[in-house]
Amino acid sequence: MGIVGLGLIGGSLGLDLRAQGLEVCALVHRSSTAERARERGLADRIETDPAVLRDCGLIVLALPLDRLLEPEPALLEALPATAVITDVGSVKQPVLERWRPWHPRFVASHPMAGTAQAGVEAGITGLFEGRPWVATPEASTDADALESVRQLAETVGACWLQCTASAHDQAVALISHMPVLVSAALLEAADQGSQGAAAEALVRQLASSGFADTSRIGGGNPALGTLMARCNRDAVIAALAGYRRQLDQLDQLVHDENWTGLEARLQRCQELRPAFL
Repeated sequence: MGIVGLGLIGGSLGLDLRAQGLEVCALVHRSSTAERARERGLADRIETDPAVLRDCGLIVLALPLDRLLEPEPALLEALPATAVITDVGSVKQPVLERWRPWHPRFVASHPMAGTAQAGVEAGITGLFEGRPWVATPEASTDADALESVRQLAETVGACWLQCTASAHDQAVALISHMPVLVSAALLEAADQGSQGAAAEALVRQLASSGFADTSRIGGGNPALGTLMARCNRDAVIAALAGYRRQLDQLDQLVHDENWTGLEARLQRCQELRPAFL
């Protein structure tokens, strides 16, 4: 097994695969990262030289979207032509379009798992257990390569799913990418709404679990949030438009003092939520 990048996803994958007795070779960008990753036992071999991937039969590109879409030439040259290559990017259509001509055994995939942590310290065991791992094969995708990625996902306890790249990107815009921006807006609204008021300090003092839950992803990695919006722009714009319509309707119910209508909407939301969890 090869892994390129030992952040949250790559590091967690390395820990789980080693626990299953598989040999893991990892490529990282910095010597300091390699040293710390060795101390944490994230892989069996960890190098900054792409040649470490030479003998790998399946390689996971656990890279940020920008580096996945614009990989270093040395990485492309080092990938064995016979190896199965997959990625963990949260947007699939642009990735497929880039990697389709670069490697004959590329399978676009996305494990839907994560925490608020990042970097070489973030990897944990069991991250993928019970979580979706989505592949977006095309008609030309190598069937044996697709099966290898499915086995990888199931080895770490993930739930295997398949769909088109466009369907994936629309779905994640609604349940992952748009919520980052909505959560960010919530944080800014709470901050700006209290500025210059006697409640400014009190707003922060009273913020509890509900605010923590709804603001968590808005206060996450700014680079990741920007990349998701940039690489999935059209779907994110459509998702934000839908959210804006819902917010306008709720605003109108409150403005009209339509408490019966508001309670009915909230009742429906209460009934909807379990299907998303």
